[in-house]
Amino acid sequence: MNTKPVVLIVDDEKSARDGLVRALRRDYHVLAAENAKAALEVLANQSIDVLLSDVRMPGMDGITLMQRALANHPELTCIILTAYGDVDLAVEAMKQGATDFMTKPINLDKLELVLGRVLKAKKIELENVQLRVQLDSKYGLENIIGRSGPMQEVFDMIRQVASSRATVLIQGESGTGKELVAKAIHQLGSRTKGPFVAVHCAALSQNLLESELFGHEKGAFTGAMERRIGRFEKADGGSLFLDEISEIDASVQVKILRALEERQIERVGGDTPVDVDTRLIAAANRDLKGMVEKGEFREDLFYRLYVVVITLPPLRDRQDDVLLLLSHYLAVFNAENGKQIEGFTPAAVDVLSAYGWPGNIRELRNLVERMVVLSRGKLLDVKDIPVQVREQASGGEIKIDADLTVDEMEKRMIVQALEKTGGNRTKAAEKLGMSRRTLHRKLNEYGLN
Repeated sequence: MNTKPVVLIVDDEKSARDGLVRALRRDYHVLAAENAKAALEVLANQSIDVLLSDVRMPGMDGITLMQRALANHPELTCIILTAYGDVDLAVEAMKQGATDFMTKPINLDKLELVLGRVLKAKKIELENVQLRVQLDSKYGLENIIGRSGPMQEVFDMIRQVASSRATVLIQGESGTGKELVAKAIHQLGSRTKGPFVAVHCAALSQNLLESELFGHEKGAFTGAMERRIGRFEKADGGSLFLDEISEIDASVQVKILRALEERQIERVGGDTPVDVDTRLIAAANRDLKGMVEKGEFREDLFYRLYVVVITLPPLRDRQDDVLLLLSHYLAVFNAENGKQIEGFTPAAVDVLSAYGWPGNIRELRNLVERMVVLSRGKLLDVKDIPVQVREQASGGEIKIDADLTVDEMEKRMIVQALEKTGGNRTKAAEKLGMSRRTLHRKLNEYGLN
């Protein structure tokens, strides 16, 4: 099965046509036609990626051919070939739908670069469309987006535990989506008609947290002017999500343990037990077991929480999901900001895919929002990505050394590009912004073959 991109060359000059075929056939599946009529016949019977057509031909000209071709094959990429004096025709072709144009005689190195660029852009566009389709069909679980292996394992765990009454502990770095998982467990379980109540424990002082969780009676402390119902009671019949439970003081941990074991709480300042039917879902971004060993967290509460554990992978371990998440948040922030940004350029995708995402999904979300708000173009490009992200994604590229000659510098860059691409010359040439033919020549010049 042919996996090479298919290029159709249309030129009435046999020598020009044959020369392009010879130049491109190593990397592409190349077809040729001597006029527009023959080209339309090929297009009717074969799937073509790129139409490479001369403008001036007997009978139907290249622009009319392109219009006819795009009418039936709107996904087709068209590059127009013109004589030096036909720039006006090339401009008109661009207005009519051409992706690019080149003047004759054709510079083969430049042609390879142009073909590589337009095909990569086409691939990204196709991926964006596929991602939108996947997102439209809710690729994931209860608004959690993911298609990678680690996330499929998380989805399986959520489905298994959702219908049970078991306490669930969600572990993972900050920004990995622990609250989304907690909501999914609630929504997929038998308590979906009950309330989902979330408390971010680290945001409250210990005195406030105790009152927040268990409520208080009137006069329980200065400022307690009336009885207040706590979050355990508010979540009765539903689910209570305690985020960053590792930050809770030992005195509050005791009361949580009692609530779990006896299904009863006492309000602050009160002595009457209150029955609660609340499912607890907890989350921690610290190692609770290690904290127990250090005496920083109660062992009995730890084992009461450690019934079912779901560990969320960091974004750096689920690279298959990065493009999916980028596309999702682009749609979200397009809608919020009244914009119609169509996607990401191939160069931007390369940078964002290479980035480590230390802040996980939260960082990705905030970065896309910033890019959308500040961008004025139809595509988000490398220039829209913050400098610190670009620098980290580059992995520490070679810096300019005043003691090196230009040739020595170029040689180092070639070696580094080959190392980064595992010796793949096509990818290395793309990374260096040169054609594979040029890279091959330079490898010979520098004795790197």
